[in-house]
Amino acid sequence: MSRIGKNPIVIPAGVTVEVKEGIITVKGKLGQLTQEFSDSTVVVEGDQVQVSRSSDHKDQRAKHGLYRSLINNMIIGVNEGFTKSLELVGVGYRASNQGQKLDLALGYSHNIILEIAQEVTLETISEKGKNPIVKLTSYDKQLLGQVAAKIRGFRKPEPYKGKGVKFVGEVLRRKAGKSA
Repeated sequence: MSRIGKNPIVIPAGVTVEVKEGIITVKGKLGQLTQEFSDSTVVVEGDQVQVSRSSDHKDQRAKHGLYRSLINNMIIGVNEGFTKSLELVGVGYRASNQGQKLDLALGYSHNIILEIAQEVTLETISEKGKNPIVKLTSYDKQLLGQVAAKIRGFRKPEPYKGKGVKFVGEVLRRKAGKSA
């Protein structure tokens, strides 16, 4: 049996969880999230959510822990939220925002302008002598990761000098370069 899937999820105060016909809805102070599920049974008992499966079929075993993790991320998201920070490493790399529009200068001939989804809160931090930071905050972990990966994909960090867009705290594997 899945070690992650069999753990119950504790519902904090202020969060409501509803299960109807294969769709789970989680509401909290930051927003509302819905998720479809199949091959599993989700039961809400008091202040806990339990995910179980009806058989030991390979598909059901694979999705058991997945659905438990998705529901847990939904509950944490609507209660506390998630944050990802990206750092722009490189000479002349800049970031600014006007509302939900992110303007990136990443060494290309033109700036990259990206419209960010309304569910994601955008903030850019530019201090003199430090690399610019793009801070993304949302209650939807999947959407937040997708937006952060798209921004990182514009200029991935290269292994020789480390220039590019990287996550704050990300450890890059560096190469030595030419040996003289």
